[in-house]
Amino acid sequence: MSQRARAFVALSLAIAACNSPAKKSANEKTKTAAEAAKLTSKEADAAAPEGPPQIPAPADVAAAPADAEKTASGLASKVVTPGKGGEHPRAWDEVTVNYTGWTTDGKMFDSSLVARVPGQPLAPATFALNGVIPGWTEGVQLMSEGEKRRFWIPEALAYKGQMGAPQGTLVFDVALVSIKRMPDPPTVPPDVAAAPADAQKTASGLQWKLISKGTGKTRPKPTDTVKVHYTGWSTDGKMFDSSVARDAPATFPVDKVIKGWGEGVQLMTAGEKRRFWIPKELAYNDKPGRPTGTLVFDIELIEIVTAETPKDVATAPRDAAKTASGLASRVIKPGSGTEHPAATSVVKVDYSGWTTDGKMFDSSITRGEPAEFPLNGVIPGWTEGLQLMVKGEKRRFWIPEALAYKGQAGALQGMLVFDVELLEIKK
Repeated sequence: MSQRARAFVALSLAIAACNSPAKKSANEKTKTAAEAAKLTSKEADAAAPEGPPQIPAPADVAAAPADAEKTASGLASKVVTPGKGGEHPRAWDEVTVNYTGWTTDGKMFDSSLVARVPGQPLAPATFALNGVIPGWTEGVQLMSEGEKRRFWIPEALAYKGQMGAPQGTLVFDVALVSIKRMPDPPTVPPDVAAAPADAQKTASGLQWKLISKGTGKTRPKPTDTVKVHYTGWSTDGKMFDSSVARDAPATFPVDKVIKGWGEGVQLMTAGEKRRFWIPKELAYNDKPGRPTGTLVFDIELIEIVTAETPKDVATAPRDAAKTASGLASRVIKPGSGTEHPAATSVVKVDYSGWTTDGKMFDSSITRGEPAEFPLNGVIPGWTEGLQLMVKGEKRRFWIPEALAYKGQAGALQGMLVFDVELLEIKK
């Protein structure tokens, strides 16, 4: 499945390990690493912690049957349950699916239908179709809403022998729950195959040309966080990622991305758009599971996002709007939408939070990853405050302790100040 799904599995295992007893009693014999290595496979299986419940493998898990459909790439599939719609997702659309995956010896390695840790709520997986393994990207495009299909995905269309990932041919049962149409991707540049003669070149080998001038004067520093729109292609013209197609700008720290991006974005000002030809040494250096070779990116620098401490952090100014509960706020940037989230809505936001003495205690911006959560699962000041906002709006909140953590031991004390930008109302 996706890198994001696999990372979640690893995180779940780490949480389970942290919750296990940390120490043995003093009189309990502890095996050394050498002794543990001598365990027989039978003993090791018996000693291993019990994993999530297994969904039985299909009878034809070992190999695709003779009546399976086959594509030119080697992907095999058969329809288990027909769909109800006639629409098929495109490679850049977002899909929601339920799935289970097995190796060809019948061992289940992942499923959206099984809780990885006790008590974990079950939910379908949602992702951009071009952000998963090639067999999924190709295969799910064959499906319509309501359809369930079994795929036999050869290793070349799966994880390609990547260390730590499931190996060999993988078998998936996939049920397509819904399709979310995304904007059409940008047109492939005519000069995608190689940088033109008028492209500029840095000492590192990075090449670029200006597409449109910016309106700002400041350039990002390595320690800054930036908000950008971008599209990436391989030199054969295949798009492999695009925030434009997802209709969602990306925010990240400049020093936490591939070298070519880190260097290139520092050349830009807000509002500027450039095309970069990034040699593999400044990109993923042919790392398995990543785009290979020289990569071409169109990058638009929307904003240099510096989570500076607000000057009015100590107390809400006189012109701040106040609600009956005591929540104070003021609009920093108006939104473009008209819909307000409800108390039970799931929202996606960027935010930074400070105590009233100006100390920042949390920020999705410095992490380079927006937060997503149900509004009825956060502090009361957030639940109330975000319902005042529309998509695209950025607002500063002064949240009194009674609407924050209420003096709870171990939590932040007193009034808290948040800058929140509402990126999306998910549902």
